[in-house]
Amino acid sequence: MPFAAALALLAGLYASLAAPAHASTTQISIIEPGPQLNSNPVGTLHTLRLLGVDEIRLNMGWDNVAPDATSYKAPKHFNATNPAAYPAARWAVFDAIIRDAQADGIGIDLDVSGRAPLWAMPGHQSVHGQGSFEPSASDYQAFVQAVGKRYSGTYTPAHASTPLPDVTFWSVWNEPNYTASLKPQATGKTGSTLVSPRIYRGLVDAAWKALSSTGHRHDKVVIGEMTARGYPDVQGGGMYPLVFLQSLYCLDSHYHQLRSAAAATLGCPTTASGSRRFSAQNPILFDATGVSSHPYSRWYPPNVERFSSCRTGLCASLGDIGDLTKAITKVQHAYGSNRQLPVYSTEYGYQTSPPKPSYSKKDNNYNVSLATAADYLNWAEYISYKNPQIVSYDQYLLYDPKSTTLNNFDPYASGLITWNGHLKPTYYAFRLPLFLPTTTASSSSQSLEVWGDVRPAHFASLDTGGTPQTVEVQFEPKGSSTFTTVATETITNSQGYFDTHLSFPSSGTVRLAYTYPATDMMLAPGYTVFSRLVSVTVG
Repeated sequence: MPFAAALALLAGLYASLAAPAHASTTQISIIEPGPQLNSNPVGTLHTLRLLGVDEIRLNMGWDNVAPDATSYKAPKHFNATNPAAYPAARWAVFDAIIRDAQADGIGIDLDVSGRAPLWAMPGHQSVHGQGSFEPSASDYQAFVQAVGKRYSGTYTPAHASTPLPDVTFWSVWNEPNYTASLKPQATGKTGSTLVSPRIYRGLVDAAWKALSSTGHRHDKVVIGEMTARGYPDVQGGGMYPLVFLQSLYCLDSHYHQLRSAAAATLGCPTTASGSRRFSAQNPILFDATGVSSHPYSRWYPPNVERFSSCRTGLCASLGDIGDLTKAITKVQHAYGSNRQLPVYSTEYGYQTSPPKPSYSKKDNNYNVSLATAADYLNWAEYISYKNPQIVSYDQYLLYDPKSTTLNNFDPYASGLITWNGHLKPTYYAFRLPLFLPTTTASSSSQSLEVWGDVRPAHFASLDTGGTPQTVEVQFEPKGSSTFTTVATETITNSQGYFDTHLSFPSSGTVRLAYTYPATDMMLAPGYTVFSRLVSVTVG
């Protein structure tokens, strides 16, 4: 996803899943509301709470906060580690969102990312357009230190009477293997000299030092935020995520430690003795909470990868996410670590038609129907749920962007709600996911797996003092117009997931029905919502 999405909001759902063996024990689902969050944080956060979202990822662009970001020189006597040295108005929208989120019981995953101010790019390149050209790691460290101080739980801004909330979940940068975010990706006539992994290593090391010095040493910190794919033209597009990961850890394609000139180019140790110090010199690479990725599946189902260039095992879409999980384990093993760093999916979604055309010749991009997107989103979450190393599921965005250039790849129209407020089928699919991996039974005695999530159950249980929530699995026989309840599932999982097997008397349609309880944050008592419909064939 191009970095131009300025203030990004990702909503995360933590789940201790009552699931079969081998299923993920924690599941984070993610949303980005878009600019509506800035103009109406209270209303947008209320919508997220009704959807069951309990963790949001807020993208804080460095140049959105830094003073004189378009100048080649930082302000005189500017103490970049001091939150008070930044314009108060630049902090205001972030302060409001974080305070309002805390009031709603919603946590924050703060992604401290680029674009860098010009004065923090020593080469002063890429003055126009996207991307940060070799941003200064020391300047970034000072900025993250200011952010860490401000959101430490003890910092009270001028003219405020209470401290700002404590942020305890952090992401470092955004899509560093993508040229629209970090430049250069590589140098040389053929792009054979890789550069961005060295730059990013400096940024994550700087962020770790800054967060550790401001009381966040034991917080959740994820690194990577990588795109799903790369390009043969590394300089013009970006680096394959697994190549980026290998180079970040100073390894070759066989996960052997680099030596000599190849190592020096990437800022890596050139000797065995230097490699033994590598983990101590770069602790975040080994102590991070996890590795984050944006495993978009483009227009095709989430269980496959259809780009031919990804058949070499270098990509990280959901369809080939196993290549990424294996790579994460291998880079740890290369330095004698047995840690199994989990994968955080922090961007995922499908562009829909409408509002986009079904196919855009200009950028050779396909878009799926509204109903297909709803199906694929639930399928993708099911895949994530079943994978023990994936601990998040993502939905990007909450709102479609308002744009007059919807024939282009960007802006990304993958929202659950249209820009003018109409709910898309994906909205209902996200609120109450339903997926049946097999929809055909040989007879009425054969059971089918029914997986789902009552996403709002988390807050509903809290607001009612721990009252168990239930969901009805309803069935409508083919040719009928009436749904009846065939099973009532009690939600024992704190975040609403259930996974069961049921048999159906005939062919027909399955849906979930959930009724909100009466609470101060929820809708009127007795308000019932439904999942998408899934057809089953029996006999």
